[in-house]
Amino acid sequence: MKIYKSIIILFFAVATLVACDDTLDLEPEGNTEASGPLSSLEDFQGRWAKLYAGLIIGGQQGGDGAADIAGIDGGFSNYGRLYWKLQELSTDEAIIAWNDGTIRDLHYQNWTKDNEFIAAMFARIGYQVTINNAFIKESSDAAIANAGLSSEESALVKSYVSDARFLRAYSYYHGMDLFGTMPFTTENTAADGSELPAYISRSDLFNYIESELLTIMDDLPAGRGNEYGRVSQAAAQMLLAKLYLNAEVYTGTARYADALTYTNSVISQGFSVDTALGYPALFLADNDSNGAQNEFIWTINFDGDNTQTFGGTTFLSHAAVGGTIMDPAAYGLDAGWAGLRTTPEFVELFPNEENSADGRENFFNEGQTKSIADVGNFNNGFAIVKFQNIKLNGTPGVNPTFVSTDLPVFRLADAYLMYAEIVARGAGGDAGTAVGYINTLRERAYGNNLNGIDNSDLTLDFIIDERARELYWEGHRRQDLIRFNQFSSNGIWEWKGNVQNGTTTASFRNLYPIPTTELNLNSNLIQNIGY
Repeated sequence: MKIYKSIIILFFAVATLVACDDTLDLEPEGNTEASGPLSSLEDFQGRWAKLYAGLIIGGQQGGDGAADIAGIDGGFSNYGRLYWKLQELSTDEAIIAWNDGTIRDLHYQNWTKDNEFIAAMFARIGYQVTINNAFIKESSDAAIANAGLSSEESALVKSYVSDARFLRAYSYYHGMDLFGTMPFTTENTAADGSELPAYISRSDLFNYIESELLTIMDDLPAGRGNEYGRVSQAAAQMLLAKLYLNAEVYTGTARYADALTYTNSVISQGFSVDTALGYPALFLADNDSNGAQNEFIWTINFDGDNTQTFGGTTFLSHAAVGGTIMDPAAYGLDAGWAGLRTTPEFVELFPNEENSADGRENFFNEGQTKSIADVGNFNNGFAIVKFQNIKLNGTPGVNPTFVSTDLPVFRLADAYLMYAEIVARGAGGDAGTAVGYINTLRERAYGNNLNGIDNSDLTLDFIIDERARELYWEGHRRQDLIRFNQFSSNGIWEWKGNVQNGTTTASFRNLYPIPTTELNLNSNLIQNIGY
């Protein structure tokens, strides 16, 4: 079962949410507490569904209507769409033709503390933390007992609380990665606004996220879990591995041995890479059932009928189609939005191999120039057609406007590459095992075993490029470039620094600013250096 495709209906039917007065633009509309009594399992399920729905849609209605975040369009304020923009548009993997507000500043790396997309992401993370806090508080043992649930129903609701704690940690992880800090609240923080959320340092937030994940680990279902799209023990292990892999950036202390431990744990959980399936199948409208799902550790699920949003894979599919030659119908779409392309530097990461082509190279270059002379011209820059609303058999998804392709948050290929990176850093693991993992991915990419690597190829330069080739547009690039010291003061690509040939930028841009709106709202917050 795809969890959101049935549970999302419960959310709309049961979890009517209460709004409070708007105080500032880009603040939550208030929809953080559900109304009505908790007197049945369905009441708990409706509110639990919103925790996942907050990552999928931008508001209380289909098409991102009744937006959760004020001051910005509901589609623009979609969690995944905002997160993707901050992680990908700021890198060599993506550039956008649109000129909405300050959106181009993300690729130019000249954003300010008043950038509305940065502010919306900060508010969206805060909103997501708040609704998870509310659910945890409202699902106390006393509340469960008062609802008169059976023992099986009570156990199920308690499992929902573990989900909420994971999802809260996941959003705090995004806040720590992007901003260094977030207004810190838990289920024990006063919900009436009588106290300002506390400031928390990046290292202390790291410790909190780590503690939460370790605490709930055994409460989550082992292996691949029991419902596709619902968090599992493997998802928590993967998030911990990510936390430790980037620990030196976050805290100043490397934790590669811990990253290796949890990467190995993920790899042992029963996921698999099907080398015969082919890379493109991972990003099609039936990737929940065409074999790709066997690799997915955790996904954000989309369905053209039941989760209608202008964010997520709907955005990644439509915005990547445009120009004078691309046919939207070829990708299962009713229209192209003519926005997203990539830089020539990213294109050049795919060398011309003697034996065969890399099947991960999903570029559309007919009628497109490789170099980008005019950022606003969609025909400048190769298009990328990685995410498509087409099934493996060539038929379109159920809805040509709202895409049904699921978004992999974590997949086994990433764990393989993380293992290989740890080995390349000399921090543990086995070189032969790492090479084997890489060659599995390259066999799938090329459709043969003629383009494998050996131990001498396992360098950090190779790893950062191979991560780009395998994981591009999946929300990893900014984090990877920062970890490899290639994001700001090193690394150049077209239009970085707002010059066509690219230039380096100041290292303080490794963190985004705390938005002005948030500083005005909460005197406990401290602006990041450089802003």
